[in-house]
Amino acid sequence: MPIKLKKKIVVAMSGGVDSSVTALLLKQQGYEVIGLFMKNWDDDDKLCPQKKDYQDLISICDKIKIPLYTVNFTQEYWDNVFKDFIKELELGFTPNPDVLCNREIKFKVLLEKAFSLGADFLATGHYASINNQFELCTSVDTNKDQTYFLYTIKHEILKKVLFPLGSYPKSTIRKIAKDHHLITHDKKDSTGICFIGKRNFKEFIQQYIPSEKGGFYTLDDTFIQENDGAPFYTIGQRKGLNIGGEGKAWYVVDKDNKANKVYVVQGDTHPALYDTTLLANEISWVGKPPDLDTAYKCSAKIRYRQTAQKCLITRISKEIIKVKFLLPQRAITPRQSIVFYKDNVCLGGAMIMPKND
Repeated sequence: MPIKLKKKIVVAMSGGVDSSVTALLLKQQGYEVIGLFMKNWDDDDKLCPQKKDYQDLISICDKIKIPLYTVNFTQEYWDNVFKDFIKELELGFTPNPDVLCNREIKFKVLLEKAFSLGADFLATGHYASINNQFELCTSVDTNKDQTYFLYTIKHEILKKVLFPLGSYPKSTIRKIAKDHHLITHDKKDSTGICFIGKRNFKEFIQQYIPSEKGGFYTLDDTFIQENDGAPFYTIGQRKGLNIGGEGKAWYVVDKDNKANKVYVVQGDTHPALYDTTLLANEISWVGKPPDLDTAYKCSAKIRYRQTAQKCLITRISKEIIKVKFLLPQRAITPRQSIVFYKDNVCLGGAMIMPKND
């Protein structure tokens, strides 16, 4: 997208290599660049990486020679992301706070803050791109593509956003950082849930959700052994079940959240792990919705980094769609996002519904 020089661009900076190089590239292109660091979590715990990230960021901005501002969104994050995360866990689902963070924080309150600073655009280090029609498109580096987490961003917002890294592979980004002596060049990518960091997930969650023991059961409702409670397990999970005995490894295939039961089967190829059809609601299209009066052909992902799978979408009602895949999909998980693609364009997405809804 062509932009006149000397436009003011606010870069959302996290203290990682991606946002560091985003700011560097834009500065090299002649734009007036401002770094903006978001504080989203109020925690002095040493296992929370926020303080170290900020110190790295001071060094980066000094190196690039751009100003750095800090904004505190801890209340907004708590109200609009974290409370929803806890609510979903209490209901026995496996929430993904990244999607909500992008919609409610980065491309809402952060975008508003950027424009209050006189910015013409907000830039982030996401691996995604925007074409001339302001459609959300996948990045060159398909392994790092993050459009799965960005599907709730609307067409009009994309006109105000830049994704400079969309045309680069991750290896090139690290090389650029190293060549320019940025201290983040070999910094590990952040993984997992940002506010948990390196802490034990169960110990952290038990601060907010009372711990209540549940049980593992076979599909014929035979009790196997006690577990830590349904909120701590997700569909398709193998590690951490600690179910002994002979035979193949055990996998979670279903949960009865009200009864605090987790249903498991043995073997990665067990038929109960696979399905070709799902229902989804909370539909969000980036641009104009596709015509669903007849079955709409496209591809979809039910998890990040999955290769998009061919499917058909049909409308069940104004709020619900049915998705039928060409091939069986493993571990379709309620309340996770399903994201739709047509070639390299991200059309939008929805939330996978529990089977009994």
